[in-house]
Amino acid sequence: MSDWHSWAAIAVFVVAYVAIISERVHRTAAALAGAAAMLTIGATDDKAAFFDERSGIDWNVVFLLLGMMAIVGVLRQTGLFEYLAIWAVKRAHGKPFRVMTMLIVITASASALLDNVTTVLLVAPVTLLVCERLALPAAPFLISEVLASNIGGTATLVGDPPNIIIASRGGLTFNDFLIHLAPIAVVLTAVLVVLCRVMFRKALVYDEDRAAEVMALEEREAIRDHRLLYQGLAVLALVVVGFVAHPVLHYAPSVVALLGAGLLIAISKVETGQALSEVEWPTLAFFAGLFIMVGSLIETGVIGEISRALADATGGSELGAVMLLLFGSAVLSGVVDNIPYVATMAPITADLAHGFGGGGVHVLWWALALGADLGGNATAIGASANVVVLGIAERNRQPISFWQFTRYGLVVTAVTVTLCAGYLWLRYFALS
Repeated sequence: MSDWHSWAAIAVFVVAYVAIISERVHRTAAALAGAAAMLTIGATDDKAAFFDERSGIDWNVVFLLLGMMAIVGVLRQTGLFEYLAIWAVKRAHGKPFRVMTMLIVITASASALLDNVTTVLLVAPVTLLVCERLALPAAPFLISEVLASNIGGTATLVGDPPNIIIASRGGLTFNDFLIHLAPIAVVLTAVLVVLCRVMFRKALVYDEDRAAEVMALEEREAIRDHRLLYQGLAVLALVVVGFVAHPVLHYAPSVVALLGAGLLIAISKVETGQALSEVEWPTLAFFAGLFIMVGSLIETGVIGEISRALADATGGSELGAVMLLLFGSAVLSGVVDNIPYVATMAPITADLAHGFGGGGVHVLWWALALGADLGGNATAIGASANVVVLGIAERNRQPISFWQFTRYGLVVTAVTVTLCAGYLWLRYFALS
């Protein structure tokens, strides 16, 4: 690609990004217009945009979302989410902060086993019902869950898509992630609970009357269709097994989710059109446009240049390389989706690790993983889970603006990434 194409691609991306954060136009319209502009100026082409795994639409993400949204849509009809909402509120005795803490811990734990997008798809409907029952604003709870999902997803190989890329390139195992990243993920989850207590204190108002009303409810009465519930839970369990058994079965998460959705619709009495009506089509279209725009930056060499500059700036210091990779990845992952960023940065990280006399399990891989995963919390479009929850909130008339999410996400990202810097220094340099 020529320099002209590179600068033009940067200009298109900046204009589209400004349009998204200004919210003067819908984010889906901005992303699709940006993608169309990239194709028009030749920054990418149809083959790269739609079929290139490195720089095109990540169909794994799109079809994973499609399948899980369909499954969640069927489960919604059973009354399961109302049941879980009442159960959670009763266990927390209607206290808002206890409810938030419970949801944060559940979300972070589930995101370590499932991918974070699947987790928020399952937890968000419960959250909306909890907030409705307690007359609380949904935004603080949804935002805290997204932040928890991205933190929890750092703990395991399957928790966040960038981790799968890192594991493949670095020759890392599931146990490597558990040993090196799970401990700090647990600490960061506890820190998030404290931060949320401070950031959302004005919204966590206890309503004794509302709490008493919920405590008087019988959650079992919320289940409307027991047969469909059992079918849905059985299929969901099979899907979860499929996700966890990915290293053995070698089925992509998208394939597992689509198989599960197809099976559930086939064995239940739910009509296909009814199940698909629950899919967040604008969110899927937004992802497609965003992937094409970021892919265009990869095709024109923009992201590669940024990554190489990051590597060249280390000055031969291993600790300097670790810190630059950690903070640089956090900043860049807040602006572009962390999946294509990690795909671009992984070979550069491998070269750096080899240059410092290490391969395989090397601290540079953990710096990349932590920076990319936690940096996704910085903005409303930094990670896939963020975009999904914003779409769910908008559909349920509880819209969360770009800046409403970002002002909290930036605080959490700054604190968690700084703590990770201390963790990496202490464990791999000071005590080694």
